[in-house]
Amino acid sequence: MHQDKKSHLRQTGRNPAWFLVLLPVVGLGLVLSGFAGAPSEKPPGQSPGTLPPLKVDQKTAPRLEELPTELPSGPKTVKKRADNSPCYVCHGNYDGEELVQIHAEGNVGCMDCHGPSLGHRNDEDHLTPPDKMYPADRIDGACQACHDTHDVPAKKVLARWRQKCPAKTDPEQLTCTDCHGDHRLPRREIVWDKRTGKVLPAKPAPDAQPKQ
Repeated sequence: MHQDKKSHLRQTGRNPAWFLVLLPVVGLGLVLSGFAGAPSEKPPGQSPGTLPPLKVDQKTAPRLEELPTELPSGPKTVKKRADNSPCYVCHGNYDGEELVQIHAEGNVGCMDCHGPSLGHRNDEDHLTPPDKMYPADRIDGACQACHDTHDVPAKKVLARWRQKCPAKTDPEQLTCTDCHGDHRLPRREIVWDKRTGKVLPAKPAPDAQPKQ
């Protein structure tokens, strides 16, 4: 009887081994097609084709107090130096002058004290004054805007006074630039009134010969 059943299966082409192999494949295909056809859940207001919003797990996300507080060590930043090269085109005598160089090292340039002075820089006739000029009675106030103390021993002050300006015997006549630097032009072709900016009559040079 058993042999008759096997011969019957061979004759009809029904082989249970092939059926067992095809059954898992067909089942897997049905499962995948079900996932592909299932509509995806989107939050309300989300347009089609956009990614869902990022969800952060509050249990594992680093808190502010857990973040590193020390910055990574790296190369030290180079201190910026003031660029006075546009002024040196005409005022080359200040390229190397003590007061200018000390301030330039601290990134304080000519324009910080005298303003941008664009008209002065572009006037080839040298008739336009700088934006800011300082009469003698305004020099100390301008310096004190940044330098609020003068912590120097009295002996050094007197020594510098005798060295730089011995002709001034009255302390009230002294200004900061009398002792610090040599911040003056040795010769001026154009002289302005430092309060009004108006051009003053030119004074004859000491070595000028009188007209015959």
